[in-house]
Amino acid sequence: MLPIFRASLPFTLALAVISFATFYFLPSLGLPQAVYVVIGVLLAGICVPILVDVKSAPKQAKNIAAAQAYTGETTTLYVGNLPYRANEDAVRDLFQGYGIVINVRLMKDRQTGRRRGFGFVEVAQKDGAKMIAKLNDFNFLERTLKVREAKERQENEDNQE
Repeated sequence: MLPIFRASLPFTLALAVISFATFYFLPSLGLPQAVYVVIGVLLAGICVPILVDVKSAPKQAKNIAAAQAYTGETTTLYVGNLPYRANEDAVRDLFQGYGIVINVRLMKDRQTGRRRGFGFVEVAQKDGAKMIAKLNDFNFLERTLKVREAKERQENEDNQE
């Protein structure tokens, strides 16, 4: 189940029950109970995901503003075993739940343009250890992530010949 629907399911059910109760006690319509249930579920299924999305928008804007204003030390985390369908926004949203995210880079194959299943997330240094502890071996889109501090790229010494 998608996270947005998992988060909105209790609200959907509550709105469906409220809609059912409201329409059921209206004496002027006189429709069967099944129709009231269908109306309640349809209203809830349309309204709740929209309301949940609108509710989460200010939080995302706040996180982006915090990342742009951050001027302290940063660290880069290696994220391996990423699902191929994951994009930068999905990875950013996951990591922003645990701290300030500065930049997300997912590696792609040069020839095919497909994602290679790993990437790098630049984060505030104070949040790096917490993110590693929380997100290493975390199940993300049916894959178990491997999160570690990134190593510096080593220069090739083949040019000395």
